[in-house]
Amino acid sequence: MSLTQEATQAPPPGDGPLRPARESHARNWRGLGWGFVVKLILMMLINAFGVLVVLSAYRVENWFILVGMVVIVAIADWVYFSKRTIPLKYLLPGLIFLFVFQIFIFAYTAYIAFTNYGTGHAGTQEQAVQAALIQGERRVEGSETYPLTIVQQLGALGFAINDGGTVRVGTEDQPLNDVGEMSGSGAPTEVPGWDIVDRNQLLSDQALQDSVIALRVPVSDDPNDGALRTRDAVTASIYTSTLVWDESAQTITDTTTGTVYHATEKGTFTADDGTSLPAGWAVNVGFENFTRLFTDPKLAEPMLLVFGWTLVWSVLSVIIPFALGLFFALVYNDPRVRGRKWMRTLFILPYAFPAFMSALVFRGMFNKEFGVINDLFFFGADINWLGDPTLARIAVLWVNVWLSYPYWLLVCTGALQAIPGDALEAAEIDGAGRFRRFRSIILPLLLVSTAPLAISSFAVAFNNFTVIYMFNNGGPSIPGAPYALGYTDILISAIYDISGVSGGAADYGLASALSIIAFLFVGIIAFFSFRQTRKLEEFM
Repeated sequence: MSLTQEATQAPPPGDGPLRPARESHARNWRGLGWGFVVKLILMMLINAFGVLVVLSAYRVENWFILVGMVVIVAIADWVYFSKRTIPLKYLLPGLIFLFVFQIFIFAYTAYIAFTNYGTGHAGTQEQAVQAALIQGERRVEGSETYPLTIVQQLGALGFAINDGGTVRVGTEDQPLNDVGEMSGSGAPTEVPGWDIVDRNQLLSDQALQDSVIALRVPVSDDPNDGALRTRDAVTASIYTSTLVWDESAQTITDTTTGTVYHATEKGTFTADDGTSLPAGWAVNVGFENFTRLFTDPKLAEPMLLVFGWTLVWSVLSVIIPFALGLFFALVYNDPRVRGRKWMRTLFILPYAFPAFMSALVFRGMFNKEFGVINDLFFFGADINWLGDPTLARIAVLWVNVWLSYPYWLLVCTGALQAIPGDALEAAEIDGAGRFRRFRSIILPLLLVSTAPLAISSFAVAFNNFTVIYMFNNGGPSIPGAPYALGYTDILISAIYDISGVSGGAADYGLASALSIIAFLFVGIIAFFSFRQTRKLEEFM
């Protein structure tokens, strides 16, 4: 080979022993690809969300959520940045959703069931003390009036006052602290680190005015020192409570009467004469919520009525629609019936209507004075369908049957068409009549495929809140019931009433205990029912 040829085939400048290393390095970076970038961005967002939740949980001292979020984020980072956890990359999202939306909710409900959490017991003891002192607040007689400026920071409102040339600022959660000096005797015009709320905005925004009037800024860390409040958003004064909190003795003393309220294990401040302050805090009460359901006469009797009606409602809401749907399925499965396809369509229409709309329409139809039920079918009789306990139960059961029988019509039609015709023909040849063929062949074969659906329908009816609530709100009311319980209430709507969502006092602990009992009852019924359905399979 000539020198010219060698020069032509020589590698370009810069290539040599380092070229394989550079190519390998470039391939490694190219191998990351857009997939890695997207994964990195998603994990950054997940970690940012995790940090936000951790900080929020730390602020409210919810250590369970704080630790849980730290563990979830750590596991997610380990799984998606490790090459040894490929199967978990696909399983982890589902496992997290299972934990958050199933296991955590059930565990938290169980936790609440063993507490007195509810109206008057919704926070910590410190919050209860603050609430009690606020309720007894009075303006300090002869106290100084401070020029006031309304400020805000990150959406939180605060007060900035001129305290003899010193600018002091605070919020509902942060006591007053010094932030600077000023000259003159007017309200602060500049507050370092804070935005001043415009006076015109304050005058035009009623919600903002209400927030300012309700705002109280503690003077110091000691709640007995009082707090700043304002009535005109121009000046502020110090208000102190007639109640005095003694943390060491765990007592609150009413200075006007001399009554001493002691902190109790029940999460209340109770005096020796048995009176208690309205403000309390959440504590663990053990099985008290469960025992109350059976030992408190005022609660046990109404709940027994509710539980008994729940069983009747759940059973009849399955049997009657199933029987009615099966009847129509048998009728319109007969080839001798003309127009059966059109008739099936008409009978299935109720299944297409929203349940809550149907319940509201029927509520109007069953109205005693203006409803068409009384006018058309009872010759204008004054029948109080919604006010009488027995009639109200019949009416709401009728509504549920009307809504659910089309489902069984569809199910039974499909099951009937799947029954082998040879078996029916053989039975007919052997002399079996229609009723015998139905009882010995059609019904057993039908139950093999519909029994599991009947069990699930029982669970649905057991928790059918929509129809009960929308039709009559569980009414009519049970006299003497401690909560807004009614004769048509089932357990799920009773839980709703006890939780106070619809108004009135809330008892989340008792509602959670009742939720667990309902869950266990449905689970036990389903367990034994599914075991019994195995015997039907032997028929096959």
